[in-house]
Amino acid sequence: MTSIDPIIPEAMLPKGVKDFLPTKAAQIEQTRQILQQIFHRWAFRPVIPASLEFLEVLERGLGEGLREKTFRFDDRQNGKLVAFSPDITPQIARIVATRMQHAPLPQRLCYCGQVLRHAEQQAGKDREIFQAGVELIGLAGPEADGEMIAMAVECLQALGAREFTIDIGQVEFFRGVMADLPLAPDQARRVQCAIGRKDNAGLTQLLKNCSLKPEDQRAILALPRLFGGREVLERAATVVANDRSEKALENLRQILAILEVYGVENQVTFDLGELRGVDYHTGITFQGFLGGLGQAVCSGGRYDDLTARYGLPAPATGFAFNLLPLLSALDQQLEKSAVQYMDLLIFQIGMDKQPAQRVARALRRQGYSVARDIIERQLPETLRYAQKMNYRFVMVIGEPKDPVRLLRLADGMEQQIPYASLLSEDFRL
Repeated sequence: MTSIDPIIPEAMLPKGVKDFLPTKAAQIEQTRQILQQIFHRWAFRPVIPASLEFLEVLERGLGEGLREKTFRFDDRQNGKLVAFSPDITPQIARIVATRMQHAPLPQRLCYCGQVLRHAEQQAGKDREIFQAGVELIGLAGPEADGEMIAMAVECLQALGAREFTIDIGQVEFFRGVMADLPLAPDQARRVQCAIGRKDNAGLTQLLKNCSLKPEDQRAILALPRLFGGREVLERAATVVANDRSEKALENLRQILAILEVYGVENQVTFDLGELRGVDYHTGITFQGFLGGLGQAVCSGGRYDDLTARYGLPAPATGFAFNLLPLLSALDQQLEKSAVQYMDLLIFQIGMDKQPAQRVARALRRQGYSVARDIIERQLPETLRYAQKMNYRFVMVIGEPKDPVRLLRLADGMEQQIPYASLLSEDFRL
């Protein structure tokens, strides 16, 4: 005889993707619903982008980093390369620029969906990303960016996050510092990487080999240390003397004033050495961090050049939540509130099951979640099953002349109800 290896559930899926069982699936769904409610309150309308894109079209809107993470393959129907999008924002840009090009601006659009990304083969790297976000297309200026940050704060508060910060950067400040410096492309890239890593020692060593004015060196060396509260904006003003960086600082001051109106200024910090998306974003960038979690749970910023790649120049700003790390960090808060309770399990005594089926049909029409316990078993077994499956009530139906027993599982309280009343539209559990 040949032995059959035991099946390990995790080994049946590619690395980087997961199954979500009912409890976790309920948490994901609840999180989506909370976020969608807030998006709706801010007047954002939902869109659902296509699952597949032509690669050549999709890549117009992707930065270099995401291009390398794109799943692509041949479409056997037409021989073209198609791809699963690694991010939804470029898809929204395409939709607005092509399908909605004659629609009035601004457009406030929101989405909840999943994307796929190639990831390093190491523990904890997800390839399937659950996103929920908003894109505000057609508005320039600090008020639009301030709305995005205020929305992100409101979302985190609604989800029960207690300790969190929104970390704000401004890529134009960095570009102003670096503009017109006598640096070779390779030198500029290494300087940028050192700033992004906040590697002060490495940055100092790099600049020793660069022919820069002392004031330019001071400005570059200051970048990794320009993070903290609103005082960062004043410190930054003392180390730069170029118009581009000064305009970026004024933009941040205006955004801060808007956040004060919304009452969320204490939730934000500034980091002028944050260079995430410097080749993609055109103004502010921001990321949301929860206490004790090093990974950002949301990220966003201004990207005024994106829709133009699809034929419709328009300013734009937005953000997206990455739901899985968000759920991981808020697991305790969501564990109880996301438990999905079913209303009623019907236990039918006797051979004729039609009375139970009629009651189930009537109650479902009223909006209750109802199942009949089809398995033949004794009432104590049914009660144990109902407890494990989070039913609120068990209904015991016997002979037609007998009253129906309604058992509330939370405390064992029992109520007797005439059978005929269960079929009435006025009946309530």
